[in-house]
Amino acid sequence: MSQEILMVGCGNMGFAMLSAWVARAGGLKFSVIEPVDALRERAVQAGATGYASAQDLPAEFSPALVFLVVKPQVMSEVAPAYRRFAEGETTFVSIAAGTTIAALSQALGDEAAIIRTMPNTPAAIGEGMMVSFANERVGDAARTLTDQLLTECGKSIWIEDEGLMDAVTAISGSGPAYVFHFIECLAAAAAEVGLDPQQCELMAIQTVAGAARLARESGEDPARLREQVTSPAGTTAAGLQVLMGDDALEALMKKTAIAARDRGRELGET
Repeated sequence: MSQEILMVGCGNMGFAMLSAWVARAGGLKFSVIEPVDALRERAVQAGATGYASAQDLPAEFSPALVFLVVKPQVMSEVAPAYRRFAEGETTFVSIAAGTTIAALSQALGDEAAIIRTMPNTPAAIGEGMMVSFANERVGDAARTLTDQLLTECGKSIWIEDEGLMDAVTAISGSGPAYVFHFIECLAAAAAEVGLDPQQCELMAIQTVAGAARLARESGEDPARLREQVTSPAGTTAAGLQVLMGDDALEALMKKTAIAARDRGRELGET
């Protein structure tokens, strides 16, 4: 199998993934197609070979994987330029939210081997959550190589029902933004109760980071960890009464996830 990996588009998500691969996935060669000069130069400085368009690729170029890292709205315009690779042993990996295998097949051809994956931005520091689905044309070697690259970016899992990809997008794909906003809100709450505004953000970030690490490394159920912090009739219990009373936070998160999932479906339909 070829050791060439091609990334089409290298914005923030693409660069996060590329940075992890260059740092940790030895033995592979990375090339990037990026029309924006500054973004292409950034990728080159990270260790990739940069091209402005598909037409600039060498005639003999034959990648093992082509990562399509472009917005869903432009996928139908961008993808056909790489259709020639579908005739060989190349597998395509799309990270476009809401873009189905069927839609990608229209652009790449019915014989194309295609993987849909949903990464998230913590991939930049090797802490991403990568969830993937493969069509029946994806071979074992391509799936293994894809999983190797995704694992370099964090945790990688596979699902067998493509219909769940919109739900995946709503949780792990969009989830970091929810957490970042929670940090903003926690910092604002700290200021509201009189703490030094210059210290509030640090307190919020470290509290979330420490709690998340404890949840991952302790082996304890999150509910049990919550109970360990909560003394009867204490301060934590008083705060949790606001968050948990009438399932306030749980209901809000479910509403949030449903809105994001439904938007993914809308993108797929358009």
